[in-house]
Amino acid sequence: MVILTGDTHGRFDRIEDFCAEYDTTTEDIMIILGDAGINYWLDERDEELKARLSQLPITLFCIHGNHEERPEEVPGYDLTEWQGGQVWAQPEYPNLLFAEDGEIYDFNGRKAIAIGGAYSVDKFYRIAAGAPWFPTEQPDGHIKQRVEHTLERMDWRVDYVLSHTVPLSAMPRHAFLPALDQSMVDNSTEKWLEKLQQKLTYERWFAGHFHVTWGLDRIQILFEDYEFLEC
Repeated sequence: MVILTGDTHGRFDRIEDFCAEYDTTTEDIMIILGDAGINYWLDERDEELKARLSQLPITLFCIHGNHEERPEEVPGYDLTEWQGGQVWAQPEYPNLLFAEDGEIYDFNGRKAIAIGGAYSVDKFYRIAAGAPWFPTEQPDGHIKQRVEHTLERMDWRVDYVLSHTVPLSAMPRHAFLPALDQSMVDNSTEKWLEKLQQKLTYERWFAGHFHVTWGLDRIQILFEDYEFLEC
């Protein structure tokens, strides 16, 4: 099985329940669409979580979100081949894999591109409170160039897009925080994704980030629910 779900933010009780209900194995893949929260504290708390998750009978494939550090910035990660692309992994935790933005992954003949990252609307709150915030949360120019080069190589055709946020036109505005001044929100990643979408031929686009379940045309936002990928 290849299953998609939304943000977990370091809380995996529901994933454990899913594994028990569906009798999964590490041959099954669960795609977390950003904010897995596995590389959040960057201390022993993360290591304790990884040790717990390494016992799960499933392979977790995590898109980069905005509430976690990029694995390439965390000691112990190396790139390795998986499903036709490269992923970041630690040898101690072989079932915990992290996407490299711009890579193409093959799920039983269906091609999926990973495009992680987003802006944190709670950025200044986290900084003021001394909570982790990561300057690498959004894709920089180098990552954007890599993604665009990959799509050019694919003739701007993929089966699936796996991202954290969505193109600007697909943002679920009904789910925005009412007390938040939207003029202060950096939508540069969403605007860039909008430009990509206008050129891209794709079947489905999956994202998390907004803590709602909502769909618009071929774009599906997931939170604490699941969708089985047709492979």
